Amino acid sequence: MAKSNEPIWWSLFSAGGMVAAMVLPVLIVITGILVPFGLAGEDPLNFERIHSAVSQKDSVKLVLFIVITLPFFHWAHRFRFTLVDVGLKSVSTLISVLCYGGAIAGTIILVVIFWNI
Repeated sequence: MAKSNEPIWWSLFSAGGMVAAMVLPVLIVITGILVPFGLAGEDPLNFERIHSAVSQKDSVKLVLFIVITLPFFHWAHRFRFTLVDVGLKSVSTLISVLCYGGAIAGTIILVVIFWNI
């Protein structure tokens, strides 16, 4: 049986889908509704406190890293197979390199951003 890297991409796809379906809506409700309307604390728009929480706590950086990067790989996998299904099977390798390369590039950019915060 030939070795394949498909399990890696499928696992990142499923993890990104789970994060996009279960975690992102909760974060959107918290940061888009509860915090701006003052339902989550006493001082809802204290950006200095939010910035210090993000820049000083590694656990917050790790959660944000996971929440942002895993959907990149979910998008890459879904977009790749959508383009192949549309009829671009002849350039499947190029599509794979571009899609997964874009997700990896986004992850590297995010690492650099979080490292410099």
